[in-house]
Amino acid sequence: MSLSASGPGGPARPVLAVADDLSGAAETAVALRSPGRILLGPAGAPEPPAPGESLVVDLDSRQLPAAEAARAVRDVTLTAPPGALLFKKVDSLLRGNLAAEAAAYAQDARGVVIATALPPAGRSVRDGVVRLRGVPLHETDAWRAETRPAPPSVAAALGGLPTAPVPLTAVRGGPGALRDALRACFAQGRHPVCDAETEADLDAVAAAALELGPGVRLLGTGGLAGAVGRLTGADAFPSPAVPPADGGVRPVLVVVGTAEPSARGQIAHLLADGAHHVSLTTEELLGSPRRLESPTAAVTVVRVTGTAGPALARRLVAALAHAVADAARDCDLVLTGGETARRVLDALRVTDLHPVGQVHHGAVHSRTPDGRSVVTRPGSYGETDSLRRIVRSLRPTAERATPTAPAAATP
Repeated sequence: MSLSASGPGGPARPVLAVADDLSGAAETAVALRSPGRILLGPAGAPEPPAPGESLVVDLDSRQLPAAEAARAVRDVTLTAPPGALLFKKVDSLLRGNLAAEAAAYAQDARGVVIATALPPAGRSVRDGVVRLRGVPLHETDAWRAETRPAPPSVAAALGGLPTAPVPLTAVRGGPGALRDALRACFAQGRHPVCDAETEADLDAVAAAALELGPGVRLLGTGGLAGAVGRLTGADAFPSPAVPPADGGVRPVLVVVGTAEPSARGQIAHLLADGAHHVSLTTEELLGSPRRLESPTAAVTVVRVTGTAGPALARRLVAALAHAVADAARDCDLVLTGGETARRVLDALRVTDLHPVGQVHHGAVHSRTPDGRSVVTRPGSYGETDSLRRIVRSLRPTAERATPTAPAAATP
């Protein structure tokens, strides 16, 4: 099925998307399947996207106070060119300043169509409840690193935003029935929260929303962005990621900034392939920050060991970025965890990225203005071989590279 963002056969509308962290912004950019870039903002009024292009702005707002996050969303949406399609990327686990940002995003909209399922990651929405492989979100430990409990429903996560449920029967009831359901919600002054379990469900939601025309905005996960891309975009990005643009071979620095238990197994695959391992403890990062020297190994993986509560998480990520900044300057980068990725790129003064490919779902290959590769990936994504697949996509001939020397650390 193919559908222009302005209606069947019409010209492609520019797409302006906003995300609250960098890995989500990259996931959205590649899902939209249109030429464009990722802006590490907010940084004043961004240059608007042209027709047929997309601009995805990482607001870096997940850990901001709610009022600041809402203001950042509002400031960027006000820059949208006339007729642009607006998309708000949200976390599939409903983390971040969702209520405040959604309220700001909904201002001046005819309505906001909401769909937070992410089928490739086993995350569905039924009866308005996010489910992780069938288990309600609030009954899992997915929010173990948060300072508050997980919301029992999408509507609860959206706070005071007036919403109405759109059940699977309506989503699967045919285009006319779904459009009528969305219109009925708007007529009541409510924003539809759509159930979805499959990519076909999300395709139906996106198609109905686009057919309702300008003034209707979309809010959802990378799964909904993918539905928009399938309907309106071209196959603009190769998969897997392409090799270095300049043909040169830089060291690959993998920075694992996630506390997900799966990270240990992912790192083990890299070590089996000969990667050098640098372990930084929470105590040394929070106590006496140090900087790693430029690695001489083909692949170096840096991870944090030890525990730190949610109150120290931001400080720990900042210290990790400080520690790897010097070593990262002449490397291609693999960065897991949205905030880790953003803090490292901030330290390197990288302000925009151009997406060029996807290794697997959520693992997005982009290039910096100086031609280096950066692969970003949410911390909770990926099977056990995720990091191995990413490194091999960047260095197909370095599958069993043996490090020549360890990356040293200096005080």
